[in-house]
Amino acid sequence: MTLQELYKLAQQGEGIRTEFKKKAAFPEKIVREIIALANTEGGYLLIGVDDDGTVSGQRFIEEEVFVMEKAIREYIFPELTYEVEIHKLNPKKGIAVFSIPISTNRPHYLKDGERKKAYVRVQDRSIQASREVWEIIKRGKTPKDTVFTYGEKETLLMKALAAQEKITLREFQHLAKLPRFMASKTLIRLVLANVLKIQPQEGEDFFVLNEG
Repeated sequence: MTLQELYKLAQQGEGIRTEFKKKAAFPEKIVREIIALANTEGGYLLIGVDDDGTVSGQRFIEEEVFVMEKAIREYIFPELTYEVEIHKLNPKKGIAVFSIPISTNRPHYLKDGERKKAYVRVQDRSIQASREVWEIIKRGKTPKDTVFTYGEKETLLMKALAAQEKITLREFQHLAKLPRFMASKTLIRLVLANVLKIQPQEGEDFFVLNEG
């Protein structure tokens, strides 16, 4: 990436593939952004760029990179592949660009005690992935022809989506009078079969018809 390309990227603002950080403060939190990028569409983490896209640079940028690379090694599982470039704005200040491809080892996660927490990118935010999103990421890496039959619960679901456009797992569970695990399994299967799309949310995910 050239310095000109970096400025252009910064002008476009944060988005599904771009995250800005002024500096590598709290690297254990910044790794969530890297995980989310790797689990979603890949993208760039720019250190030395303000939230509003101002390319201000950071003194001792090599130290910022050292801190982030240490955090990536220690906090992210499984091991993540990425590239990093340093661009000097002047003799004292620079920008670090972490290039993160969409990962073949996804879902990546960090460990919080006994829990594994994965993250995904939604517009310009990184949010924790639900169990359903985790399963869809994991199984969607190697697409297979998912065969299923439309039973009573699938018919109920399609009627509900025709009426209200989107549905949550909890709503479907209540509608079809299913145990949570069975409702979840049904929705995941329909996403993998390209019948539905999942829209991750901070609270409950939405499921919508896949019209693409």
